[in-house]
Amino acid sequence: VSTYIQVKELNKRASGQAFEVILSPSTPDAKVDFLLSPLKKKETSLDEIKRKLDAAEERRRSHEAEVLKHLAEKREHEKEVIQKAIEESCNFSKLAQEKLNQKMEANKENRTARLAALNEKFKEKDKKLEEVRKNKEAMKEREN
Repeated sequence: VSTYIQVKELNKRASGQAFEVILSPSTPDAKVDFLLSPLKKKETSLDEIKRKLDAAEERRRSHEAEVLKHLAEKREHEKEVIQKAIEESCNFSKLAQEKLNQKMEANKENRTARLAALNEKFKEKDKKLEEVRKNKEAMKEREN
């Protein structure tokens, strides 16, 4: 193959030089030096074809078994994840219920304590009022 190469220098630039490389188009008369030898097909026997078909079938079965095994492992993992989620949900519900019960018990105790304190306060006021009434009556009797 004969090719003609032409190198043409472009204007110089600050960053360096630039060249343009021009290749001549190849001529249709040019012959390729190397020729590919024709591929030789060997005769395949019936036994060889059967062997290849059996090997292909075995590969298909093996691939199918591998895919089924992978799917079974995936399902097992999904079951484990779901079971774990259910357990965590139950535990969360139990903890939330216990917390709520504790809060309600604490609120009940606080309310009882506040009511008892108010009752005590009112009893003290009633005692003072009763004392004032007695003193007032005693003063009225002394005046009479």
